[in-house]
Amino acid sequence: MGTSERVVVAMSGGVDSSVAAALVVEAGHEAIGVTLQLAGSASRCCSLADADDARRVAERLGIRFFVANYKKRFDREIKQAFADAYLAGRTPIPCVSCNSRFKFEYLLERARVFGAERVVSGHYARVDRDAASGRYRLRRALDRDKDQTYFLFELTQEQLAAVDFPLGGHTKAAVRDEARRLRLFTAEKPESQEICFVPDGDYAAAVERIRPDRLPGEGDIVDTQGRRVGRHAGVHRFTVGQRRGIGVATGDRIYVTRIDAEHNRVVVGERAALLSSGAELEGVNWIAGEIPTQPVPCRVRIRYRDGGTDARVVPGSNGRARVEFSEPVAAVAPGQAAVFDHGDVVLGGGWIARATL
Repeated sequence: MGTSERVVVAMSGGVDSSVAAALVVEAGHEAIGVTLQLAGSASRCCSLADADDARRVAERLGIRFFVANYKKRFDREIKQAFADAYLAGRTPIPCVSCNSRFKFEYLLERARVFGAERVVSGHYARVDRDAASGRYRLRRALDRDKDQTYFLFELTQEQLAAVDFPLGGHTKAAVRDEARRLRLFTAEKPESQEICFVPDGDYAAAVERIRPDRLPGEGDIVDTQGRRVGRHAGVHRFTVGQRRGIGVATGDRIYVTRIDAEHNRVVVGERAALLSSGAELEGVNWIAGEIPTQPVPCRVRIRYRDGGTDARVVPGSNGRARVEFSEPVAAVAPGQAAVFDHGDVVLGGGWIARATL
């Protein structure tokens, strides 16, 4: 941000957004804190208790504060989509859509109502502008252990032009030190690592609560040759790469290699059956705003905290692309995101539709 301006700060009630708000105030900008109420009271994120924490921080900083209730829209666009993905045999990442839609698209709309043109958040990421092309770039955070760019690959040029991530150049330890310096009571508040509406980590139970009328019921567990080796209580209870809790004893170490929701089957096999040479993607977003005309060499991350694998991405039409890994990769799961990096610049990403042999 440049000279003094009015900005909206996304305040979750945690230490990161608290410090982000404080840095905005210290820089001389007019900050307006906004908490999005999304999940229910059982959540450790975006709940009414978190809103109360955010309000206390706003009072400490002397800034205006508002709560925006998006719970119904969140239930429809995020929670129901999450459950439907599991029932379709996919492993979803609701945090990506939550970020791109709620924390940026909808919050930017809300910011303009307040007469603000920018949104600040406590994400560990960086944004800059390429001098040669004039395009905005999403760059990975200095603290790679906390880097959150995997969840931000859907951001557009328009959104990147209007957001700031003041913590992108800080370590988590430095952020907590800053919170202590400012005497913010959130300085020691623990992080929430789980999906906000699945605080106990039981994804299957969450699916059953959200879509009780669509549960598939029991089905077969089969090996890679199609031979029945057991029974399951629902495909939504399994993810590709899963080893524990399968409920089948074959004498060998086996993994879930594929989920065939159409036939209500779970396919299991040895680790070698998990390896894929590539993936077909859908819903691809190129952050620069233009689809490359040639294959793109890069590193591809297929899960959060994945160090990435050298690959090339072959752009296609209608939001599709093909990833070709330089070496086989295990547990390429439909529904997960594949994020493309060149150095510390995030080029874009897409959703894994299927793994390729």
